[in-house]
Amino acid sequence: MKNVLAAGVAAAALVSAASADVTYTFTNQVWTGFNFNEAYAAGSLTGTLTGASVNAVLNASTAYTYADDLCIYVAGSPLALGGMLQCGGFSNLNATQRYSWANGGSNAANTPVSGTVNFTTGIDMAANSTMSIWIGNGYGAAGTSGTWTGTITLIGVVPAPGAIALLGLAGLTGRRRR
Repeated sequence: MKNVLAAGVAAAALVSAASADVTYTFTNQVWTGFNFNEAYAAGSLTGTLTGASVNAVLNASTAYTYADDLCIYVAGSPLALGGMLQCGGFSNLNATQRYSWANGGSNAANTPVSGTVNFTTGIDMAANSTMSIWIGNGYGAAGTSGTWTGTITLIGVVPAPGAIALLGLAGLTGRRRR
């Protein structure tokens, strides 16, 4: 029992020291204008979203989609205008907070977009449990599309604990000596 308890304490210490970020990876991902993937559904992340980092390349562009049109959008589902946050993208989604990437202002193939944006007001995912994280093309003109490869890291959030993990912890605490 002492070993199980010690292992549990060590795991808890390791988790508390771990970085609170999640990374979304995409390869040759094509998004047409204002097309988004629900990268993280409502309730799937915990913590406070305080910023985002991007490290991506625009592989191909149609109708002037730029590398910095790669967009993070925090909004409910189904997707609609007027979300909580937009980071990246030329077209305005009417989010409460709006940020741009510092570079990537070209539609040429192999244009990089990289850097970190720190949000003025963090988004507490528990207090905003109906919000999803959407990633896609923030340029909404007709006929546009972009193909990107890279990563987006959401700073300050981690996956919410799943039911299996909670059952595993309950099994450790419920174990008794015979």
